[in-house]
Amino acid sequence: MTSLLCKLFIKESENTKKSTVRRAYGTLASVVGIILNILLAAVKMLVGVLTSSISVTADAVNNLSDAGSQVVSLISFKISAKPADRDHPFGHARIEYVASMIVSFIILTIGFELFRSSLEKVFDPEPTKLGILPALILVLSVAVKLWIAIFNRKIGKRINSSVIKATAVDSLSDALATTAVLVSMIISHLTGFVTDGYMGMIVSVFIFVAGIKILAETKNSILGSAPDDETVSEISRVTLEYPEILGIHDMIVHNYGAGNTIASLHAEVDGTENVFVTHDVIDNIEKRLYTELGVRATIHMDPIVVDDERVNALRGTVSELVKQIDERLTIHDFRFVEGNTHSNLIFDVSAPFELKMSDDEIKRRISDALSKINPCFFAVITVDRQ
Repeated sequence: MTSLLCKLFIKESENTKKSTVRRAYGTLASVVGIILNILLAAVKMLVGVLTSSISVTADAVNNLSDAGSQVVSLISFKISAKPADRDHPFGHARIEYVASMIVSFIILTIGFELFRSSLEKVFDPEPTKLGILPALILVLSVAVKLWIAIFNRKIGKRINSSVIKATAVDSLSDALATTAVLVSMIISHLTGFVTDGYMGMIVSVFIFVAGIKILAETKNSILGSAPDDETVSEISRVTLEYPEILGIHDMIVHNYGAGNTIASLHAEVDGTENVFVTHDVIDNIEKRLYTELGVRATIHMDPIVVDDERVNALRGTVSELVKQIDERLTIHDFRFVEGNTHSNLIFDVSAPFELKMSDDEIKRRISDALSKINPCFFAVITVDRQ
């Protein structure tokens, strides 16, 4: 069904990197969500009135809020498609993160209000009525919400949209919430014990948890999160395909919204090669990264000594030494400056954030190990947290 809708309403649906195609996907997901949620809200509101159920009525209000969230999503896609300007040189794609945060606040507000009203029903319960028609309507509602969740999840993955992924999570929690409402009505009908208020509280917890998850994910996107492994792997793969590149390090990836990724990295090259030839290779790599991955990369050349046996041996020794301290440590930008009284070994050490050892402790342990190899060795170390 998802593929059929996309083919019917979206031209060039396979070209998801194109801004107009991406906006069309967002518009389709939002419009479908608005229509279905308004229909569900109207039907559930009627069922809630007929059955005197606070949880059904609250679920209807939740669907109405979902329609409002989809309106926010629709507006965000319109804004995110705007081209870069003087005030926003990296474009407007990050507005989706703001929209996701607005959606999360709407969900949290609904969850809080539902919890409050359900708590009142616990202390002042009213019997609910269960009929075949209301039950069928709630079952249909669960099916529709599950379809909306799957639909949004597929589109969210296809165009890498945080706001649509948030909508998918919200729809899934709604399906669980409606299931809880239906179970409540069945229990009340069979036992005579009014569980409406309790189930309303359970529904509110589902809604609240969904809101918190969306807020946490959006917060990371706005603050700046680590790039995904696939992006890093693909950048590394393309760069290291060129034999002139001996190694890469200090990669930094900035995400300014889907389809707008900026990266910088250092590439180690043979220092004896013609600088114009090497620069041409770097240019070609930058062009490929943009053409194939959509990544605007800036690559810094780091010339290293490759034809000095002593320097190469020392580099290998230091590399093995740091791995004995922690196997996750690596070195780069290695230089050797020999003097009369002492010799400087200058290099950077890449350490993961997960390594609890402080930068000063890393430097001290490496320096002590080097001095045991040769008391005249003096280490000048820069620690990079990768």
